[in-house]
Amino acid sequence: MTRIIDIILSAIAITVLLPILLPIMIILKLTGEHYIFYTQPRVGKHGKQFPLLKFATMLKDSPNLPGGLYTSENDPRMLPMGKFLRKTKINELPQLINILAGDMSIIGYRPTVKEHYSHYPKEARKLLSKSRPGLSGIGSIVFRNEEEILQQVEDKDAFHRDVITPYKAELECWYIKHRNIFMYFKMIELTVDAVLNPESKAWKKLKDIPEVPEGLREYI
Repeated sequence: MTRIIDIILSAIAITVLLPILLPIMIILKLTGEHYIFYTQPRVGKHGKQFPLLKFATMLKDSPNLPGGLYTSENDPRMLPMGKFLRKTKINELPQLINILAGDMSIIGYRPTVKEHYSHYPKEARKLLSKSRPGLSGIGSIVFRNEEEILQQVEDKDAFHRDVITPYKAELECWYIKHRNIFMYFKMIELTVDAVLNPESKAWKKLKDIPEVPEGLREYI
């Protein structure tokens, strides 16, 4: 059922957003390194990797430059439009194509790179591998400001691995266990709320949502 809804909604979204997407594609082609899309292998259903699409916001070789997988506020690797596209999450919109292709759903767990996925507990990986990752979901909503959080800590790798990842895994598994058509549309509603009101904590009203661990309470 949700697969049919995914196809319908993503097709409508692409059609409606085309007047916005086309100018962005033209600007990206004429600026920076003159490329429009950035693809990165992410772990999806059955634990298989797929090429996740984004609008280009960073230099092509960014993962191999200082900073690696983490981005700072005034990152020198950022392309001219990069900061705006990332702040507004517009850079994620090409994943509507991933949804049409069947790699993703509109709502699900957020697909991560293999390195970060391997830090999820074994049982979490087993549960998540049974479904498609999502353009949005509870993990994306709660950690909408993940980049800002990581900018506040010295050891980003350790904080991401030991503090963020365990709680994110709990959240993603919580959604899978509570997944139904009502929750699917509830997550879409919460996603819109988070985009329009970044300071919103409406997700905390969800029933039985895992409690924020002490190490994250000052951030989320």
